[in-house]
Amino acid sequence: MDTKQLKTLAAIADQGTFAKAARRVNLTPSAVSQQMQALERELGVALFDRSSRPPSLNAKGLQFLETAHSILQIVDDSTTSISGGSVTGTLNIGSIRTSTIEILPRAIVHLRRSFPKLTFKLQVGLSEALMNDVVSGRLDLAIVAENVGVAPILKWTPFLREPLVVIAPPGATQTEAEAMIMAHPFVRYRTAVPLASQIDTEMSRLGLQPEVIAEVDTVPATIECVKAGLGVAIVPHVATLAAGARSLPRAPFGSPTVFRQLGIVQRIGSPRAGLIAAMHDRLAAFAHPFGVPATGRERVEGGG
Repeated sequence: MDTKQLKTLAAIADQGTFAKAARRVNLTPSAVSQQMQALERELGVALFDRSSRPPSLNAKGLQFLETAHSILQIVDDSTTSISGGSVTGTLNIGSIRTSTIEILPRAIVHLRRSFPKLTFKLQVGLSEALMNDVVSGRLDLAIVAENVGVAPILKWTPFLREPLVVIAPPGATQTEAEAMIMAHPFVRYRTAVPLASQIDTEMSRLGLQPEVIAEVDTVPATIECVKAGLGVAIVPHVATLAAGARSLPRAPFGSPTVFRQLGIVQRIGSPRAGLIAAMHDRLAAFAHPFGVPATGRERVEGGG
């Protein structure tokens, strides 16, 4: 097995046919077919369904394609590191919704300036699914909250420690969190994520039982309800940076104030550790004054 075979396999998956892949890798269709047959013999499994035309990757082929992409990325990153060349390829990022409101987009834009030949692919989802994608190699990193189970082959590094705040409709006169909650209907953030559980736990500890007027499963939708005057809600500080939310009355939530942490999950020994460290630096900087710096990590210099 060699990288030429893996590049050809990736080209077939991307182009859809052996003929189109042959043009991509500068080979004849016959040579492409011979490469794939040799790869299948070495692996001892069929990678393609040849019962139809054009042949397509079967389940084993799709599974091995992920491995091929990972190997090619490792080779590319290692070559770049040794040669001192510009960083290329794609950084595959997963993120929970709230970090995409303000901090992550700004970090990606800033990182793009340092690595102009690097492209970014962003996937938004729930923590558990995102971490599974990091384990499988489909994602290089994922941004998830503290208090989620992290597999032994992963490491989690915080970049943000922020307070939770109560936000009230425009014109609200209360200045204390508990007074806000009891004076207005409550828009409850209810979904299967650590943040929702964290809010419910503190509400119960404080003995607060407000009138629930709505249950919403995304933070942006929760904020829209508050902006419209439906009631108060509890959200992380970063969510208040969204357009139209900066001027809402607010107060720290909890006694003492409840904080939550966001961090980057990556595979231990990831070949993209330098890029991920650079991403961490940007995220922590844009999370000021709640950013959590990290030191003593591998770094990678930007290409020109």
